[in-house]
Amino acid sequence: MSENEKFRVLLYYQYVHIEDPEEFAKSHLAFCKELGLKGRILVATEGINGTVSGTWDQTETYMNEMNNDPRFETMVFKIDEADNHAFKKMHVRPRAELVTLRLEDDINPHQITGKYLSPKEFYEAMKDENTVVLDARNDYEFDLGHFRGAIRPDIETFRDLPDWVRENKQQFEGKKILTYCTGGIRCEKFSGWLLKEGFEDVSQLHGGIVTYGKDPEVQGELWDGQCYVFDERIAVPVNQKEHTVVGREYFDGTPCERYVNCANPECNRQFLCSEENEHKYLRSCTEECRVHPRNMYIKEHGLTEEEVKERLSLLQEEMAIN
Repeated sequence: MSENEKFRVLLYYQYVHIEDPEEFAKSHLAFCKELGLKGRILVATEGINGTVSGTWDQTETYMNEMNNDPRFETMVFKIDEADNHAFKKMHVRPRAELVTLRLEDDINPHQITGKYLSPKEFYEAMKDENTVVLDARNDYEFDLGHFRGAIRPDIETFRDLPDWVRENKQQFEGKKILTYCTGGIRCEKFSGWLLKEGFEDVSQLHGGIVTYGKDPEVQGELWDGQCYVFDERIAVPVNQKEHTVVGREYFDGTPCERYVNCANPECNRQFLCSEENEHKYLRSCTEECRVHPRNMYIKEHGLTEEEVKERLSLLQEEMAIN
């Protein structure tokens, strides 16, 4: 395969004022489609947050065009090689916030944010016994992979993080706080929020997990598992020296790094599941979801009502024995 035929995935953000997000989103969508990119981009008055995939030429043109815009001339692109597109479609959507915190008093990273640490500095800081490493991502992201010894917030959405920190404040008082997320955008605001809450020593991993994994000095060391990403790949490796599986299968607790979405579209919960158990449990996280009339697994596999009853009966018998 020639260089021009290879695909790449770009991850990027920039906190910068955009006058009319709706108009920008409309014109930017047309631009991306003309290039042949696929991906998901959010636009707000506070800036842009995106991840797109395309061929080498397409992504190179996109980066050059964006950096030629004075608003995005300093924007850093994190680049992953890929075998194909990482998205099915191209979406550019206006939003009130780039990352949803819904604070009464919003955080402007240009005015307040935690100290930036390079991968090497973050690696060294994690070894300090007076340091706590706080994951700024959601629980399902943490469960697939995280920094060794990091604190797992019991949250399903980013906007729940401030309340969780307030409820668990004693874990962080008097400590040096290190926080991290996938590409760095969530930490820009979250670290600033921590400072406003009165925590004095707050630092963030500059460039996020994806930058840490590519750094030639640290090579992803002290990271266990994989990094959850919001595209078709689902997970990407981080630690170049060793790979430790930390994910646990939802039904039997065995090591697992395979995510599926619950077949009940009204649930759509994402959980770690082996291929064997996906079929055994009809890709459903609960009994209620298995018998839901809109169960997509049943529809996709063309199961008859009798076949479903038989499977559920066998499953109930097995669960009763165990």
